[in-house]
Amino acid sequence: MIEPNVAEGIHRVQEAYTNFYLVEDEGGITIVDACVPTAWDALHEALRAIGRAPGDVRALVLTHAHFDHLGFAERARSDLLVPVYVHENDEPLTRHPLQYAHERARSRYLLTQFRAFPIVAALVRSRAFFPPPVREVRRYVDGTLPVPGSPQVVFTPGHTLGHCALHFPDRDAVIAGDAVVALDPYTAERGPKIVAGAATADSARNLASLDALAETGAATVLTGHGEAWTGGAAEAVARARRAGPS
Repeated sequence: MIEPNVAEGIHRVQEAYTNFYLVEDEGGITIVDACVPTAWDALHEALRAIGRAPGDVRALVLTHAHFDHLGFAERARSDLLVPVYVHENDEPLTRHPLQYAHERARSRYLLTQFRAFPIVAALVRSRAFFPPPVREVRRYVDGTLPVPGSPQVVFTPGHTLGHCALHFPDRDAVIAGDAVVALDPYTAERGPKIVAGAATADSARNLASLDALAETGAATVLTGHGEAWTGGAAEAVARARRAGPS
């Protein structure tokens, strides 16, 4: 499913309750996050829908390196011949995507969060838990990335140790990754909120780092799971903090 222009020139594509984004400018396309392996076909369908071709893709930027954001990353690198960018703290996860730190046992959620079963089932069908490792990445830390859309890196650690949001000031939008989400895939709760402890390394640090997200002042917050939030970054952060960890 593609939702065009959730912010100016930014298109949301969803598969298995997980989002990735296409950011376009005159220089081409940046893919933000790589969803699940079966989203490779959705990528090509989305490119056709916005009148673009695979050859227009210039880069893939990862907000973080969890398995459900790495699905087609290696294929994009090898087939589209584009660089894959990831924060230096998350670079090890691109080689070992299932070895991520988390506060709480995942089995606790699988056994109790019945509302999330359809989400988990969709992730299983999409082969989300088996992304190929990425053989080569370009590390980033801060600043403005040299890719279409010129996103500014906003360091928001906690969900992973290298999690970053991407701010697009000229579009009044921020791609928040999983720093906050509109849908928690482990509980099926609607947000804005942080992701459950089954997939978050440090919830307290995640909540504290949201100051940087609020400081962007972006009107539109685009998350890794769920629909676009148009109530502003500050309100998204306030709601996530009221909801707290889960």
